[in-house]
Amino acid sequence: MGHDHGHDHTHGANKKTLMISFIIITGYMVIEAIGGYITNSLALLSDAGHMLSDAISLGIALLAFTLGEKAANYSKTYGYKRFEILAAVLNGITLVLIAIYIFYEAIERFQNPPEVSSTGMLIIASIGLLVNIIVAWIMMRGGDVEENLNMRGAYLHVMSDMLGSIGAIVAALLMIFFGWGWADPLASVIVAALVLRSGYHVTKSGLHVLMEGTPQNVDVNKVIQTIQNTKGIKRVHDLHVWSITSGLNALSCHAVVGDQMSIGDSERLLHQIEHDLEHQNIHHITIQLETSAHQHDNSILCKVKAESSGHNHHHQH
Repeated sequence: MGHDHGHDHTHGANKKTLMISFIIITGYMVIEAIGGYITNSLALLSDAGHMLSDAISLGIALLAFTLGEKAANYSKTYGYKRFEILAAVLNGITLVLIAIYIFYEAIERFQNPPEVSSTGMLIIASIGLLVNIIVAWIMMRGGDVEENLNMRGAYLHVMSDMLGSIGAIVAALLMIFFGWGWADPLASVIVAALVLRSGYHVTKSGLHVLMEGTPQNVDVNKVIQTIQNTKGIKRVHDLHVWSITSGLNALSCHAVVGDQMSIGDSERLLHQIEHDLEHQNIHHITIQLETSAHQHDNSILCKVKAESSGHNHHHQH
């Protein structure tokens, strides 16, 4: 129970944090884009492009949390929780495309560097850095940036954005003191590389979940060991572990028990396993118990499984 209450609490905190961050980032992105256009700085424009992807990612994450709250129904038995993962993948692909565009623009600028008003660029980039530091701090304090894939994606955006602002500041200083026109496209290439990297990682993590891959925070061997070491279990087969969305992992398997096991013993056994696995980041458990004589048979023990998973479902909400 405690775990799930915590899950709801962090969910609300994540949503509030995202809302504040979204408003700040979107507001400053507009300023930076106009500033980049006026000062003719690609480093600023690419940073604004990065901030746009931040704003999109935060907006999608907010939408994902809102949709994820919609109740499950018979057509979508897990509700809309997966939308969050789809959002993360979409966000990752957007980042990759932005990065490719910046690379393309920078090549042109290396060949003939245009005039850039570097003082204006320095001021805007410095404010941009400050904005990113504030947003990163808000996210660290108020959101779950370790476990939640959506929050983590948004946080990584802001962190690499911060590096983008630093790049633009350095480029502006190099142009002011040394007149190095190529510093601007160079800074934008560094930003593009950061954008590309975070885009690749977010897309990869999201696709892993969509492909029903084993969650990163679950050790399957340890899970099997835990179930098999439970008194009364002979062996386990047909084991599946997957993520429904960030922070919600599910498991299903068949477990073979002795022929003489009573319904009461079966229920105790299932509760024990459920309790043990909850400490291994598994929150939704369905175990089909069967005797070695009646494997896959719809014997009375299977009914216990239905009761247990019902209990667990209630436990989850």
